[in-house]
Amino acid sequence: MTAAPRVGLVIVSHSDMLAGGVAELAGQMAPDVSVLPVGGTEEGGLGTDYGSVVEALADADSGTGVVVLYDLGSAKMTAEMAVESADDPSRYTVVDAPLVEGAVAAAVAAQGGASLADVAAAAEGASGETPAAAPSRPALHVVQDAVSAEVLLTNEVGLHARPAALLARTVAELDADVVVRYGDEEANAASVLALMGLSAPGGKSITVVATGKDAGEAVRRIEELAERGFDD
Repeated sequence: MTAAPRVGLVIVSHSDMLAGGVAELAGQMAPDVSVLPVGGTEEGGLGTDYGSVVEALADADSGTGVVVLYDLGSAKMTAEMAVESADDPSRYTVVDAPLVEGAVAAAVAAQGGASLADVAAAAEGASGETPAAAPSRPALHVVQDAVSAEVLLTNEVGLHARPAALLARTVAELDADVVVRYGDEEANAASVLALMGLSAPGGKSITVVATGKDAGEAVRRIEELAERGFDD
């Protein structure tokens, strides 16, 4: 069965190594998303190359559009010129977002099948400056009719990037609001960056609290992920 097309990502940087590293990290979060790096000049120096960005936009578009992230102002200018020259500029969105965090958040959203606008919003929300990007959740002690569980992190490194992305993708597929708590901190389980921010290490337990139609299934799937060691 062929996977549904997903929004693609293009990472534009003045450095080929930087673009490649960010794309590699984001790609680990989203195996079914096309994440293409474009870095450096045509001669291999520091800078940006308009033609390479144009090619990357076309290559990354599987039919649902492409979100473009950049590192510095002139890279933004190059990306915007490339978008403006496209046959249908509405299929491409250049976002103002922190490069690494934005790419990770966008990749996870795209992997979950989000629309072009929602993938762009996920990237922009990674700055922490957009309140709507991370809906506030009730404190755990006042959540009513919730399904909860203590979940042991059996993998060695705990909720680092890839396990956090797997957990967030699992939650995104269900009709449930899920909060994860470690120590005195709690995070919206739909946000990979918030989950990573808990710094929950392997061998420790997290508290998972879910509400909504699929609350029980959400907790069950998270427990299963942890039992498998998050496939690490």
